[in-house]
Amino acid sequence: MKSHKIINDPVYGFITIPSELIFAVIDHPYFQRLRRIKQLGLTDMVYPGALHTRFHHALGAMHLMSITLDQLRTKGIEISEQEYEAALIAILLHDIGHGPFSHALESVLLKGQHHESLSLLFFDNLNEQFHGQLSLARKIFVGSYERKFFHQLVSSQLDIDRLDYLQRDCYFTGVSEGTIGADRIIKMMTIVDDRLVIEEKGIYSIENFLSARRLMYWQVYLHKTTVCAEKMLINLILRAKELVISGSTLAGSTELLQFLSRDLSQEDPSGIPDWLDDFSQLDDYDIWGAIKLWKNDKDLVLREISHMFLTRNLFKIQLVNHPFSAEAISQLKESVQSRLSISEQELRYFFSAGEISNYGYLAEDKILILTKKGEVIDVAMAADLPNIKAMSKIVKKYYACHAKNLTLR
Repeated sequence: MKSHKIINDPVYGFITIPSELIFAVIDHPYFQRLRRIKQLGLTDMVYPGALHTRFHHALGAMHLMSITLDQLRTKGIEISEQEYEAALIAILLHDIGHGPFSHALESVLLKGQHHESLSLLFFDNLNEQFHGQLSLARKIFVGSYERKFFHQLVSSQLDIDRLDYLQRDCYFTGVSEGTIGADRIIKMMTIVDDRLVIEEKGIYSIENFLSARRLMYWQVYLHKTTVCAEKMLINLILRAKELVISGSTLAGSTELLQFLSRDLSQEDPSGIPDWLDDFSQLDDYDIWGAIKLWKNDKDLVLREISHMFLTRNLFKIQLVNHPFSAEAISQLKESVQSRLSISEQELRYFFSAGEISNYGYLAEDKILILTKKGEVIDVAMAADLPNIKAMSKIVKKYYACHAKNLTLR
């Protein structure tokens, strides 16, 4: 019997795997790949402890889901054993479609394929391999199951995913400002008219949760050095793709070279695509392995940016509250091109500009509060929580980053 196997988690202590099917899913190579994908991409360039993986996060989310469902049962919410197991599998597999470095390379290496659509492809493939045993979990994952609160627990503004990653990311980065009271939030959860709601006495825990998430975005997820490192990596992969498509031979793993040579945005897979198994073997190590090989490549861009990563010689970045003028961008480009003595084509890879945005609370996807009078209201309408209304505003910041020097000409 492999069920009831215990895993020691640094955040929660001992986690129990409650069924044979769940153990089999965790043991599958598709899921084991998550051990080789860091949860926070390149954030360890800023916070050295941020080395935890998608595997850690998925197990933690499964653990929190089991605690939540147990708590709901104590409040008289009927949850069958089949629903219980399916909800755990749904949250366990919610991130299985992530590629190398999580979000960072989604727009270039996997262009046209969002990680959520890839997760669904994995779900369908696994469901075939497990002879339909994941069908209910898939319904919960996509929101087609008739009891809608299960999907809210998997994907909403107050889902189990966020409860775990905020706690986990705080722990591994050491950023205490992102601390949330997840235990109390879970204890305050209940179901009214098939909707997930929070009892009124938990309202300040929700305010703290939203504030903490907003702070974590600015201080960790959108930290300017992380943004800068991700732009460097994106530019590196864009250059590699350009070279491979033009016929150049690059060193790299078979799986990486395949995805460098094809444009998934031009493909419309019907059923399970032929490249899914190859993608299931792609992880952070393919990228790092390529970087170590490309540092000696004859191409200036590949050689320089790879060397910059290996020596942590990151681009210099300016982050401001107002958009750069066209004139300012033009002057920056001219200065960088002149100082580095590079062509205009090469400048595209050594200079980047754009915007990042953050919000604390999305009004379209409400967090609902159950008042002591039995009313269900939007948390933003609570009279003494003006901060949440303010957090509904999307805040944008603007960046320009560029190489400080070239060393391997």
